[in-house]
Amino acid sequence: MKRNTSLVVLAIVAVAALLFVGRHMVKKSNGSSQVVDKAYGSPAPEFELSDLNGKQVKLSDFHGQAVLLNFWATWCSPCKIEMPWFVELQKQYGPQGLAVVGIAMDDANKDDIAKFAKDMGVNYPILLGKEAVGEAYGGVQFLPTTFYIDRKGRVVERVFGLTGKGEIEDNVKKALAGISAPAQNAQVSDQGKSGK
Repeated sequence: MKRNTSLVVLAIVAVAALLFVGRHMVKKSNGSSQVVDKAYGSPAPEFELSDLNGKQVKLSDFHGQAVLLNFWATWCSPCKIEMPWFVELQKQYGPQGLAVVGIAMDDANKDDIAKFAKDMGVNYPILLGKEAVGEAYGGVQFLPTTFYIDRKGRVVERVFGLTGKGEIEDNVKKALAGISAPAQNAQVSDQGKSGK
């Protein structure tokens, strides 16, 4: 009985530590002038970030395309589950106008992120995240966090945590069609709420 109690306590401490570390590894900012509105259909905040080759990339570079904007980190286990799905969806829906864009929100250096992306077979741009961008998108409290943006640059859906491939594909279709979700709070999946 004591061993079971010890295991439960250890598990609780481990989960609490992961939540604490994960929350603090996601970068914080002093504020931003533009923040995602809670209402769906609001414009996605513009940003400019460096990709893994040092090229500056703006959200507006994808004007006319639906964008799956995924905030992730190399240490995030649910992110590793989603990434192969994003690779498949980019192949399948890229010709229809989908652009998957990943924003790395951890402290790993550019070379480590590039190696991780290569090992995962990523076929879409990976950008190096900044505090202000996470804050502009409402603060990235969970990883992964994914925004689905339509061809006109409006947020049609946002999801915190890991969801199934079918749900991700449904959201991609909504973004391609420009269908906004009903005004409601962002989805938070039951799996991977902590992003760890």
